[in-house]
Amino acid sequence: MSAGNPGRPRRELTLLLLLGAAGAGLVLLATRQGWAQVQTAAPRPLPASVTTETGQALVPAAGALALAALAGLAAVLATRRTLRRIAAGVVAALGAGAAVAVSTGISAADVLAAASGGSQGGSAVTGSGIGSTTGGSTSAGPAGSALSGLPAHVVFAAFPWRWVALAGALAVVAAGAWLAWHALRLPVMSSRFDPPARPAGPEPTVPAGSRGYQGRDTAAIWESLSRGEDPTGPE
Repeated sequence: MSAGNPGRPRRELTLLLLLGAAGAGLVLLATRQGWAQVQTAAPRPLPASVTTETGQALVPAAGALALAALAGLAAVLATRRTLRRIAAGVVAALGAGAAVAVSTGISAADVLAAASGGSQGGSAVTGSGIGSTTGGSTSAGPAGSALSGLPAHVVFAAFPWRWVALAGALAVVAAGAWLAWHALRLPVMSSRFDPPARPAGPEPTVPAGSRGYQGRDTAAIWESLSRGEDPTGPE
């Protein structure tokens, strides 16, 4: 592509910002979905209870990092040069942190602990023989201990929301890294609201006899006005 296309850097900046925002949005969307269920058996005739645990409950850091990445993208848009490069690097680091958070293995014990903390004020779940599964698959395992002393099973969601969140986090990393690498050549916000720059060099001088009212002090201007004279005319 030729360097004479002025619209290309602007389109590139827009696409990168959209990629980062879409990635952060995917993380937020995925973490608000149900990642696992805790099915607790109860003695007859009581019905069994089912508690759904979202990704936000299991990986709370991921959503917070995604929100921070959105704020970082706004900072990228508002800054320029070195500050833009720093802001873009922070966005990439936030995306990497979210990727690490969601890619860490989640066991059935983690789900039971989250469910116990949400329903019993953070009390610990103890016991052995808790079935664990890999993320994204659906399975159940008998729990040697349970919520409120009842047997419990953990069933992971069939839809791989964890990997959706991971894909979004990696998109944030890619957008932030690319923005940091090309920060100096990407366009900045319009500078039409910036204060006008003063011209370099000495102040222009007005020849004597043609200064007009700019060369007179305030008292002389008021005296001319009181005499009915035009203060803008030559002295």
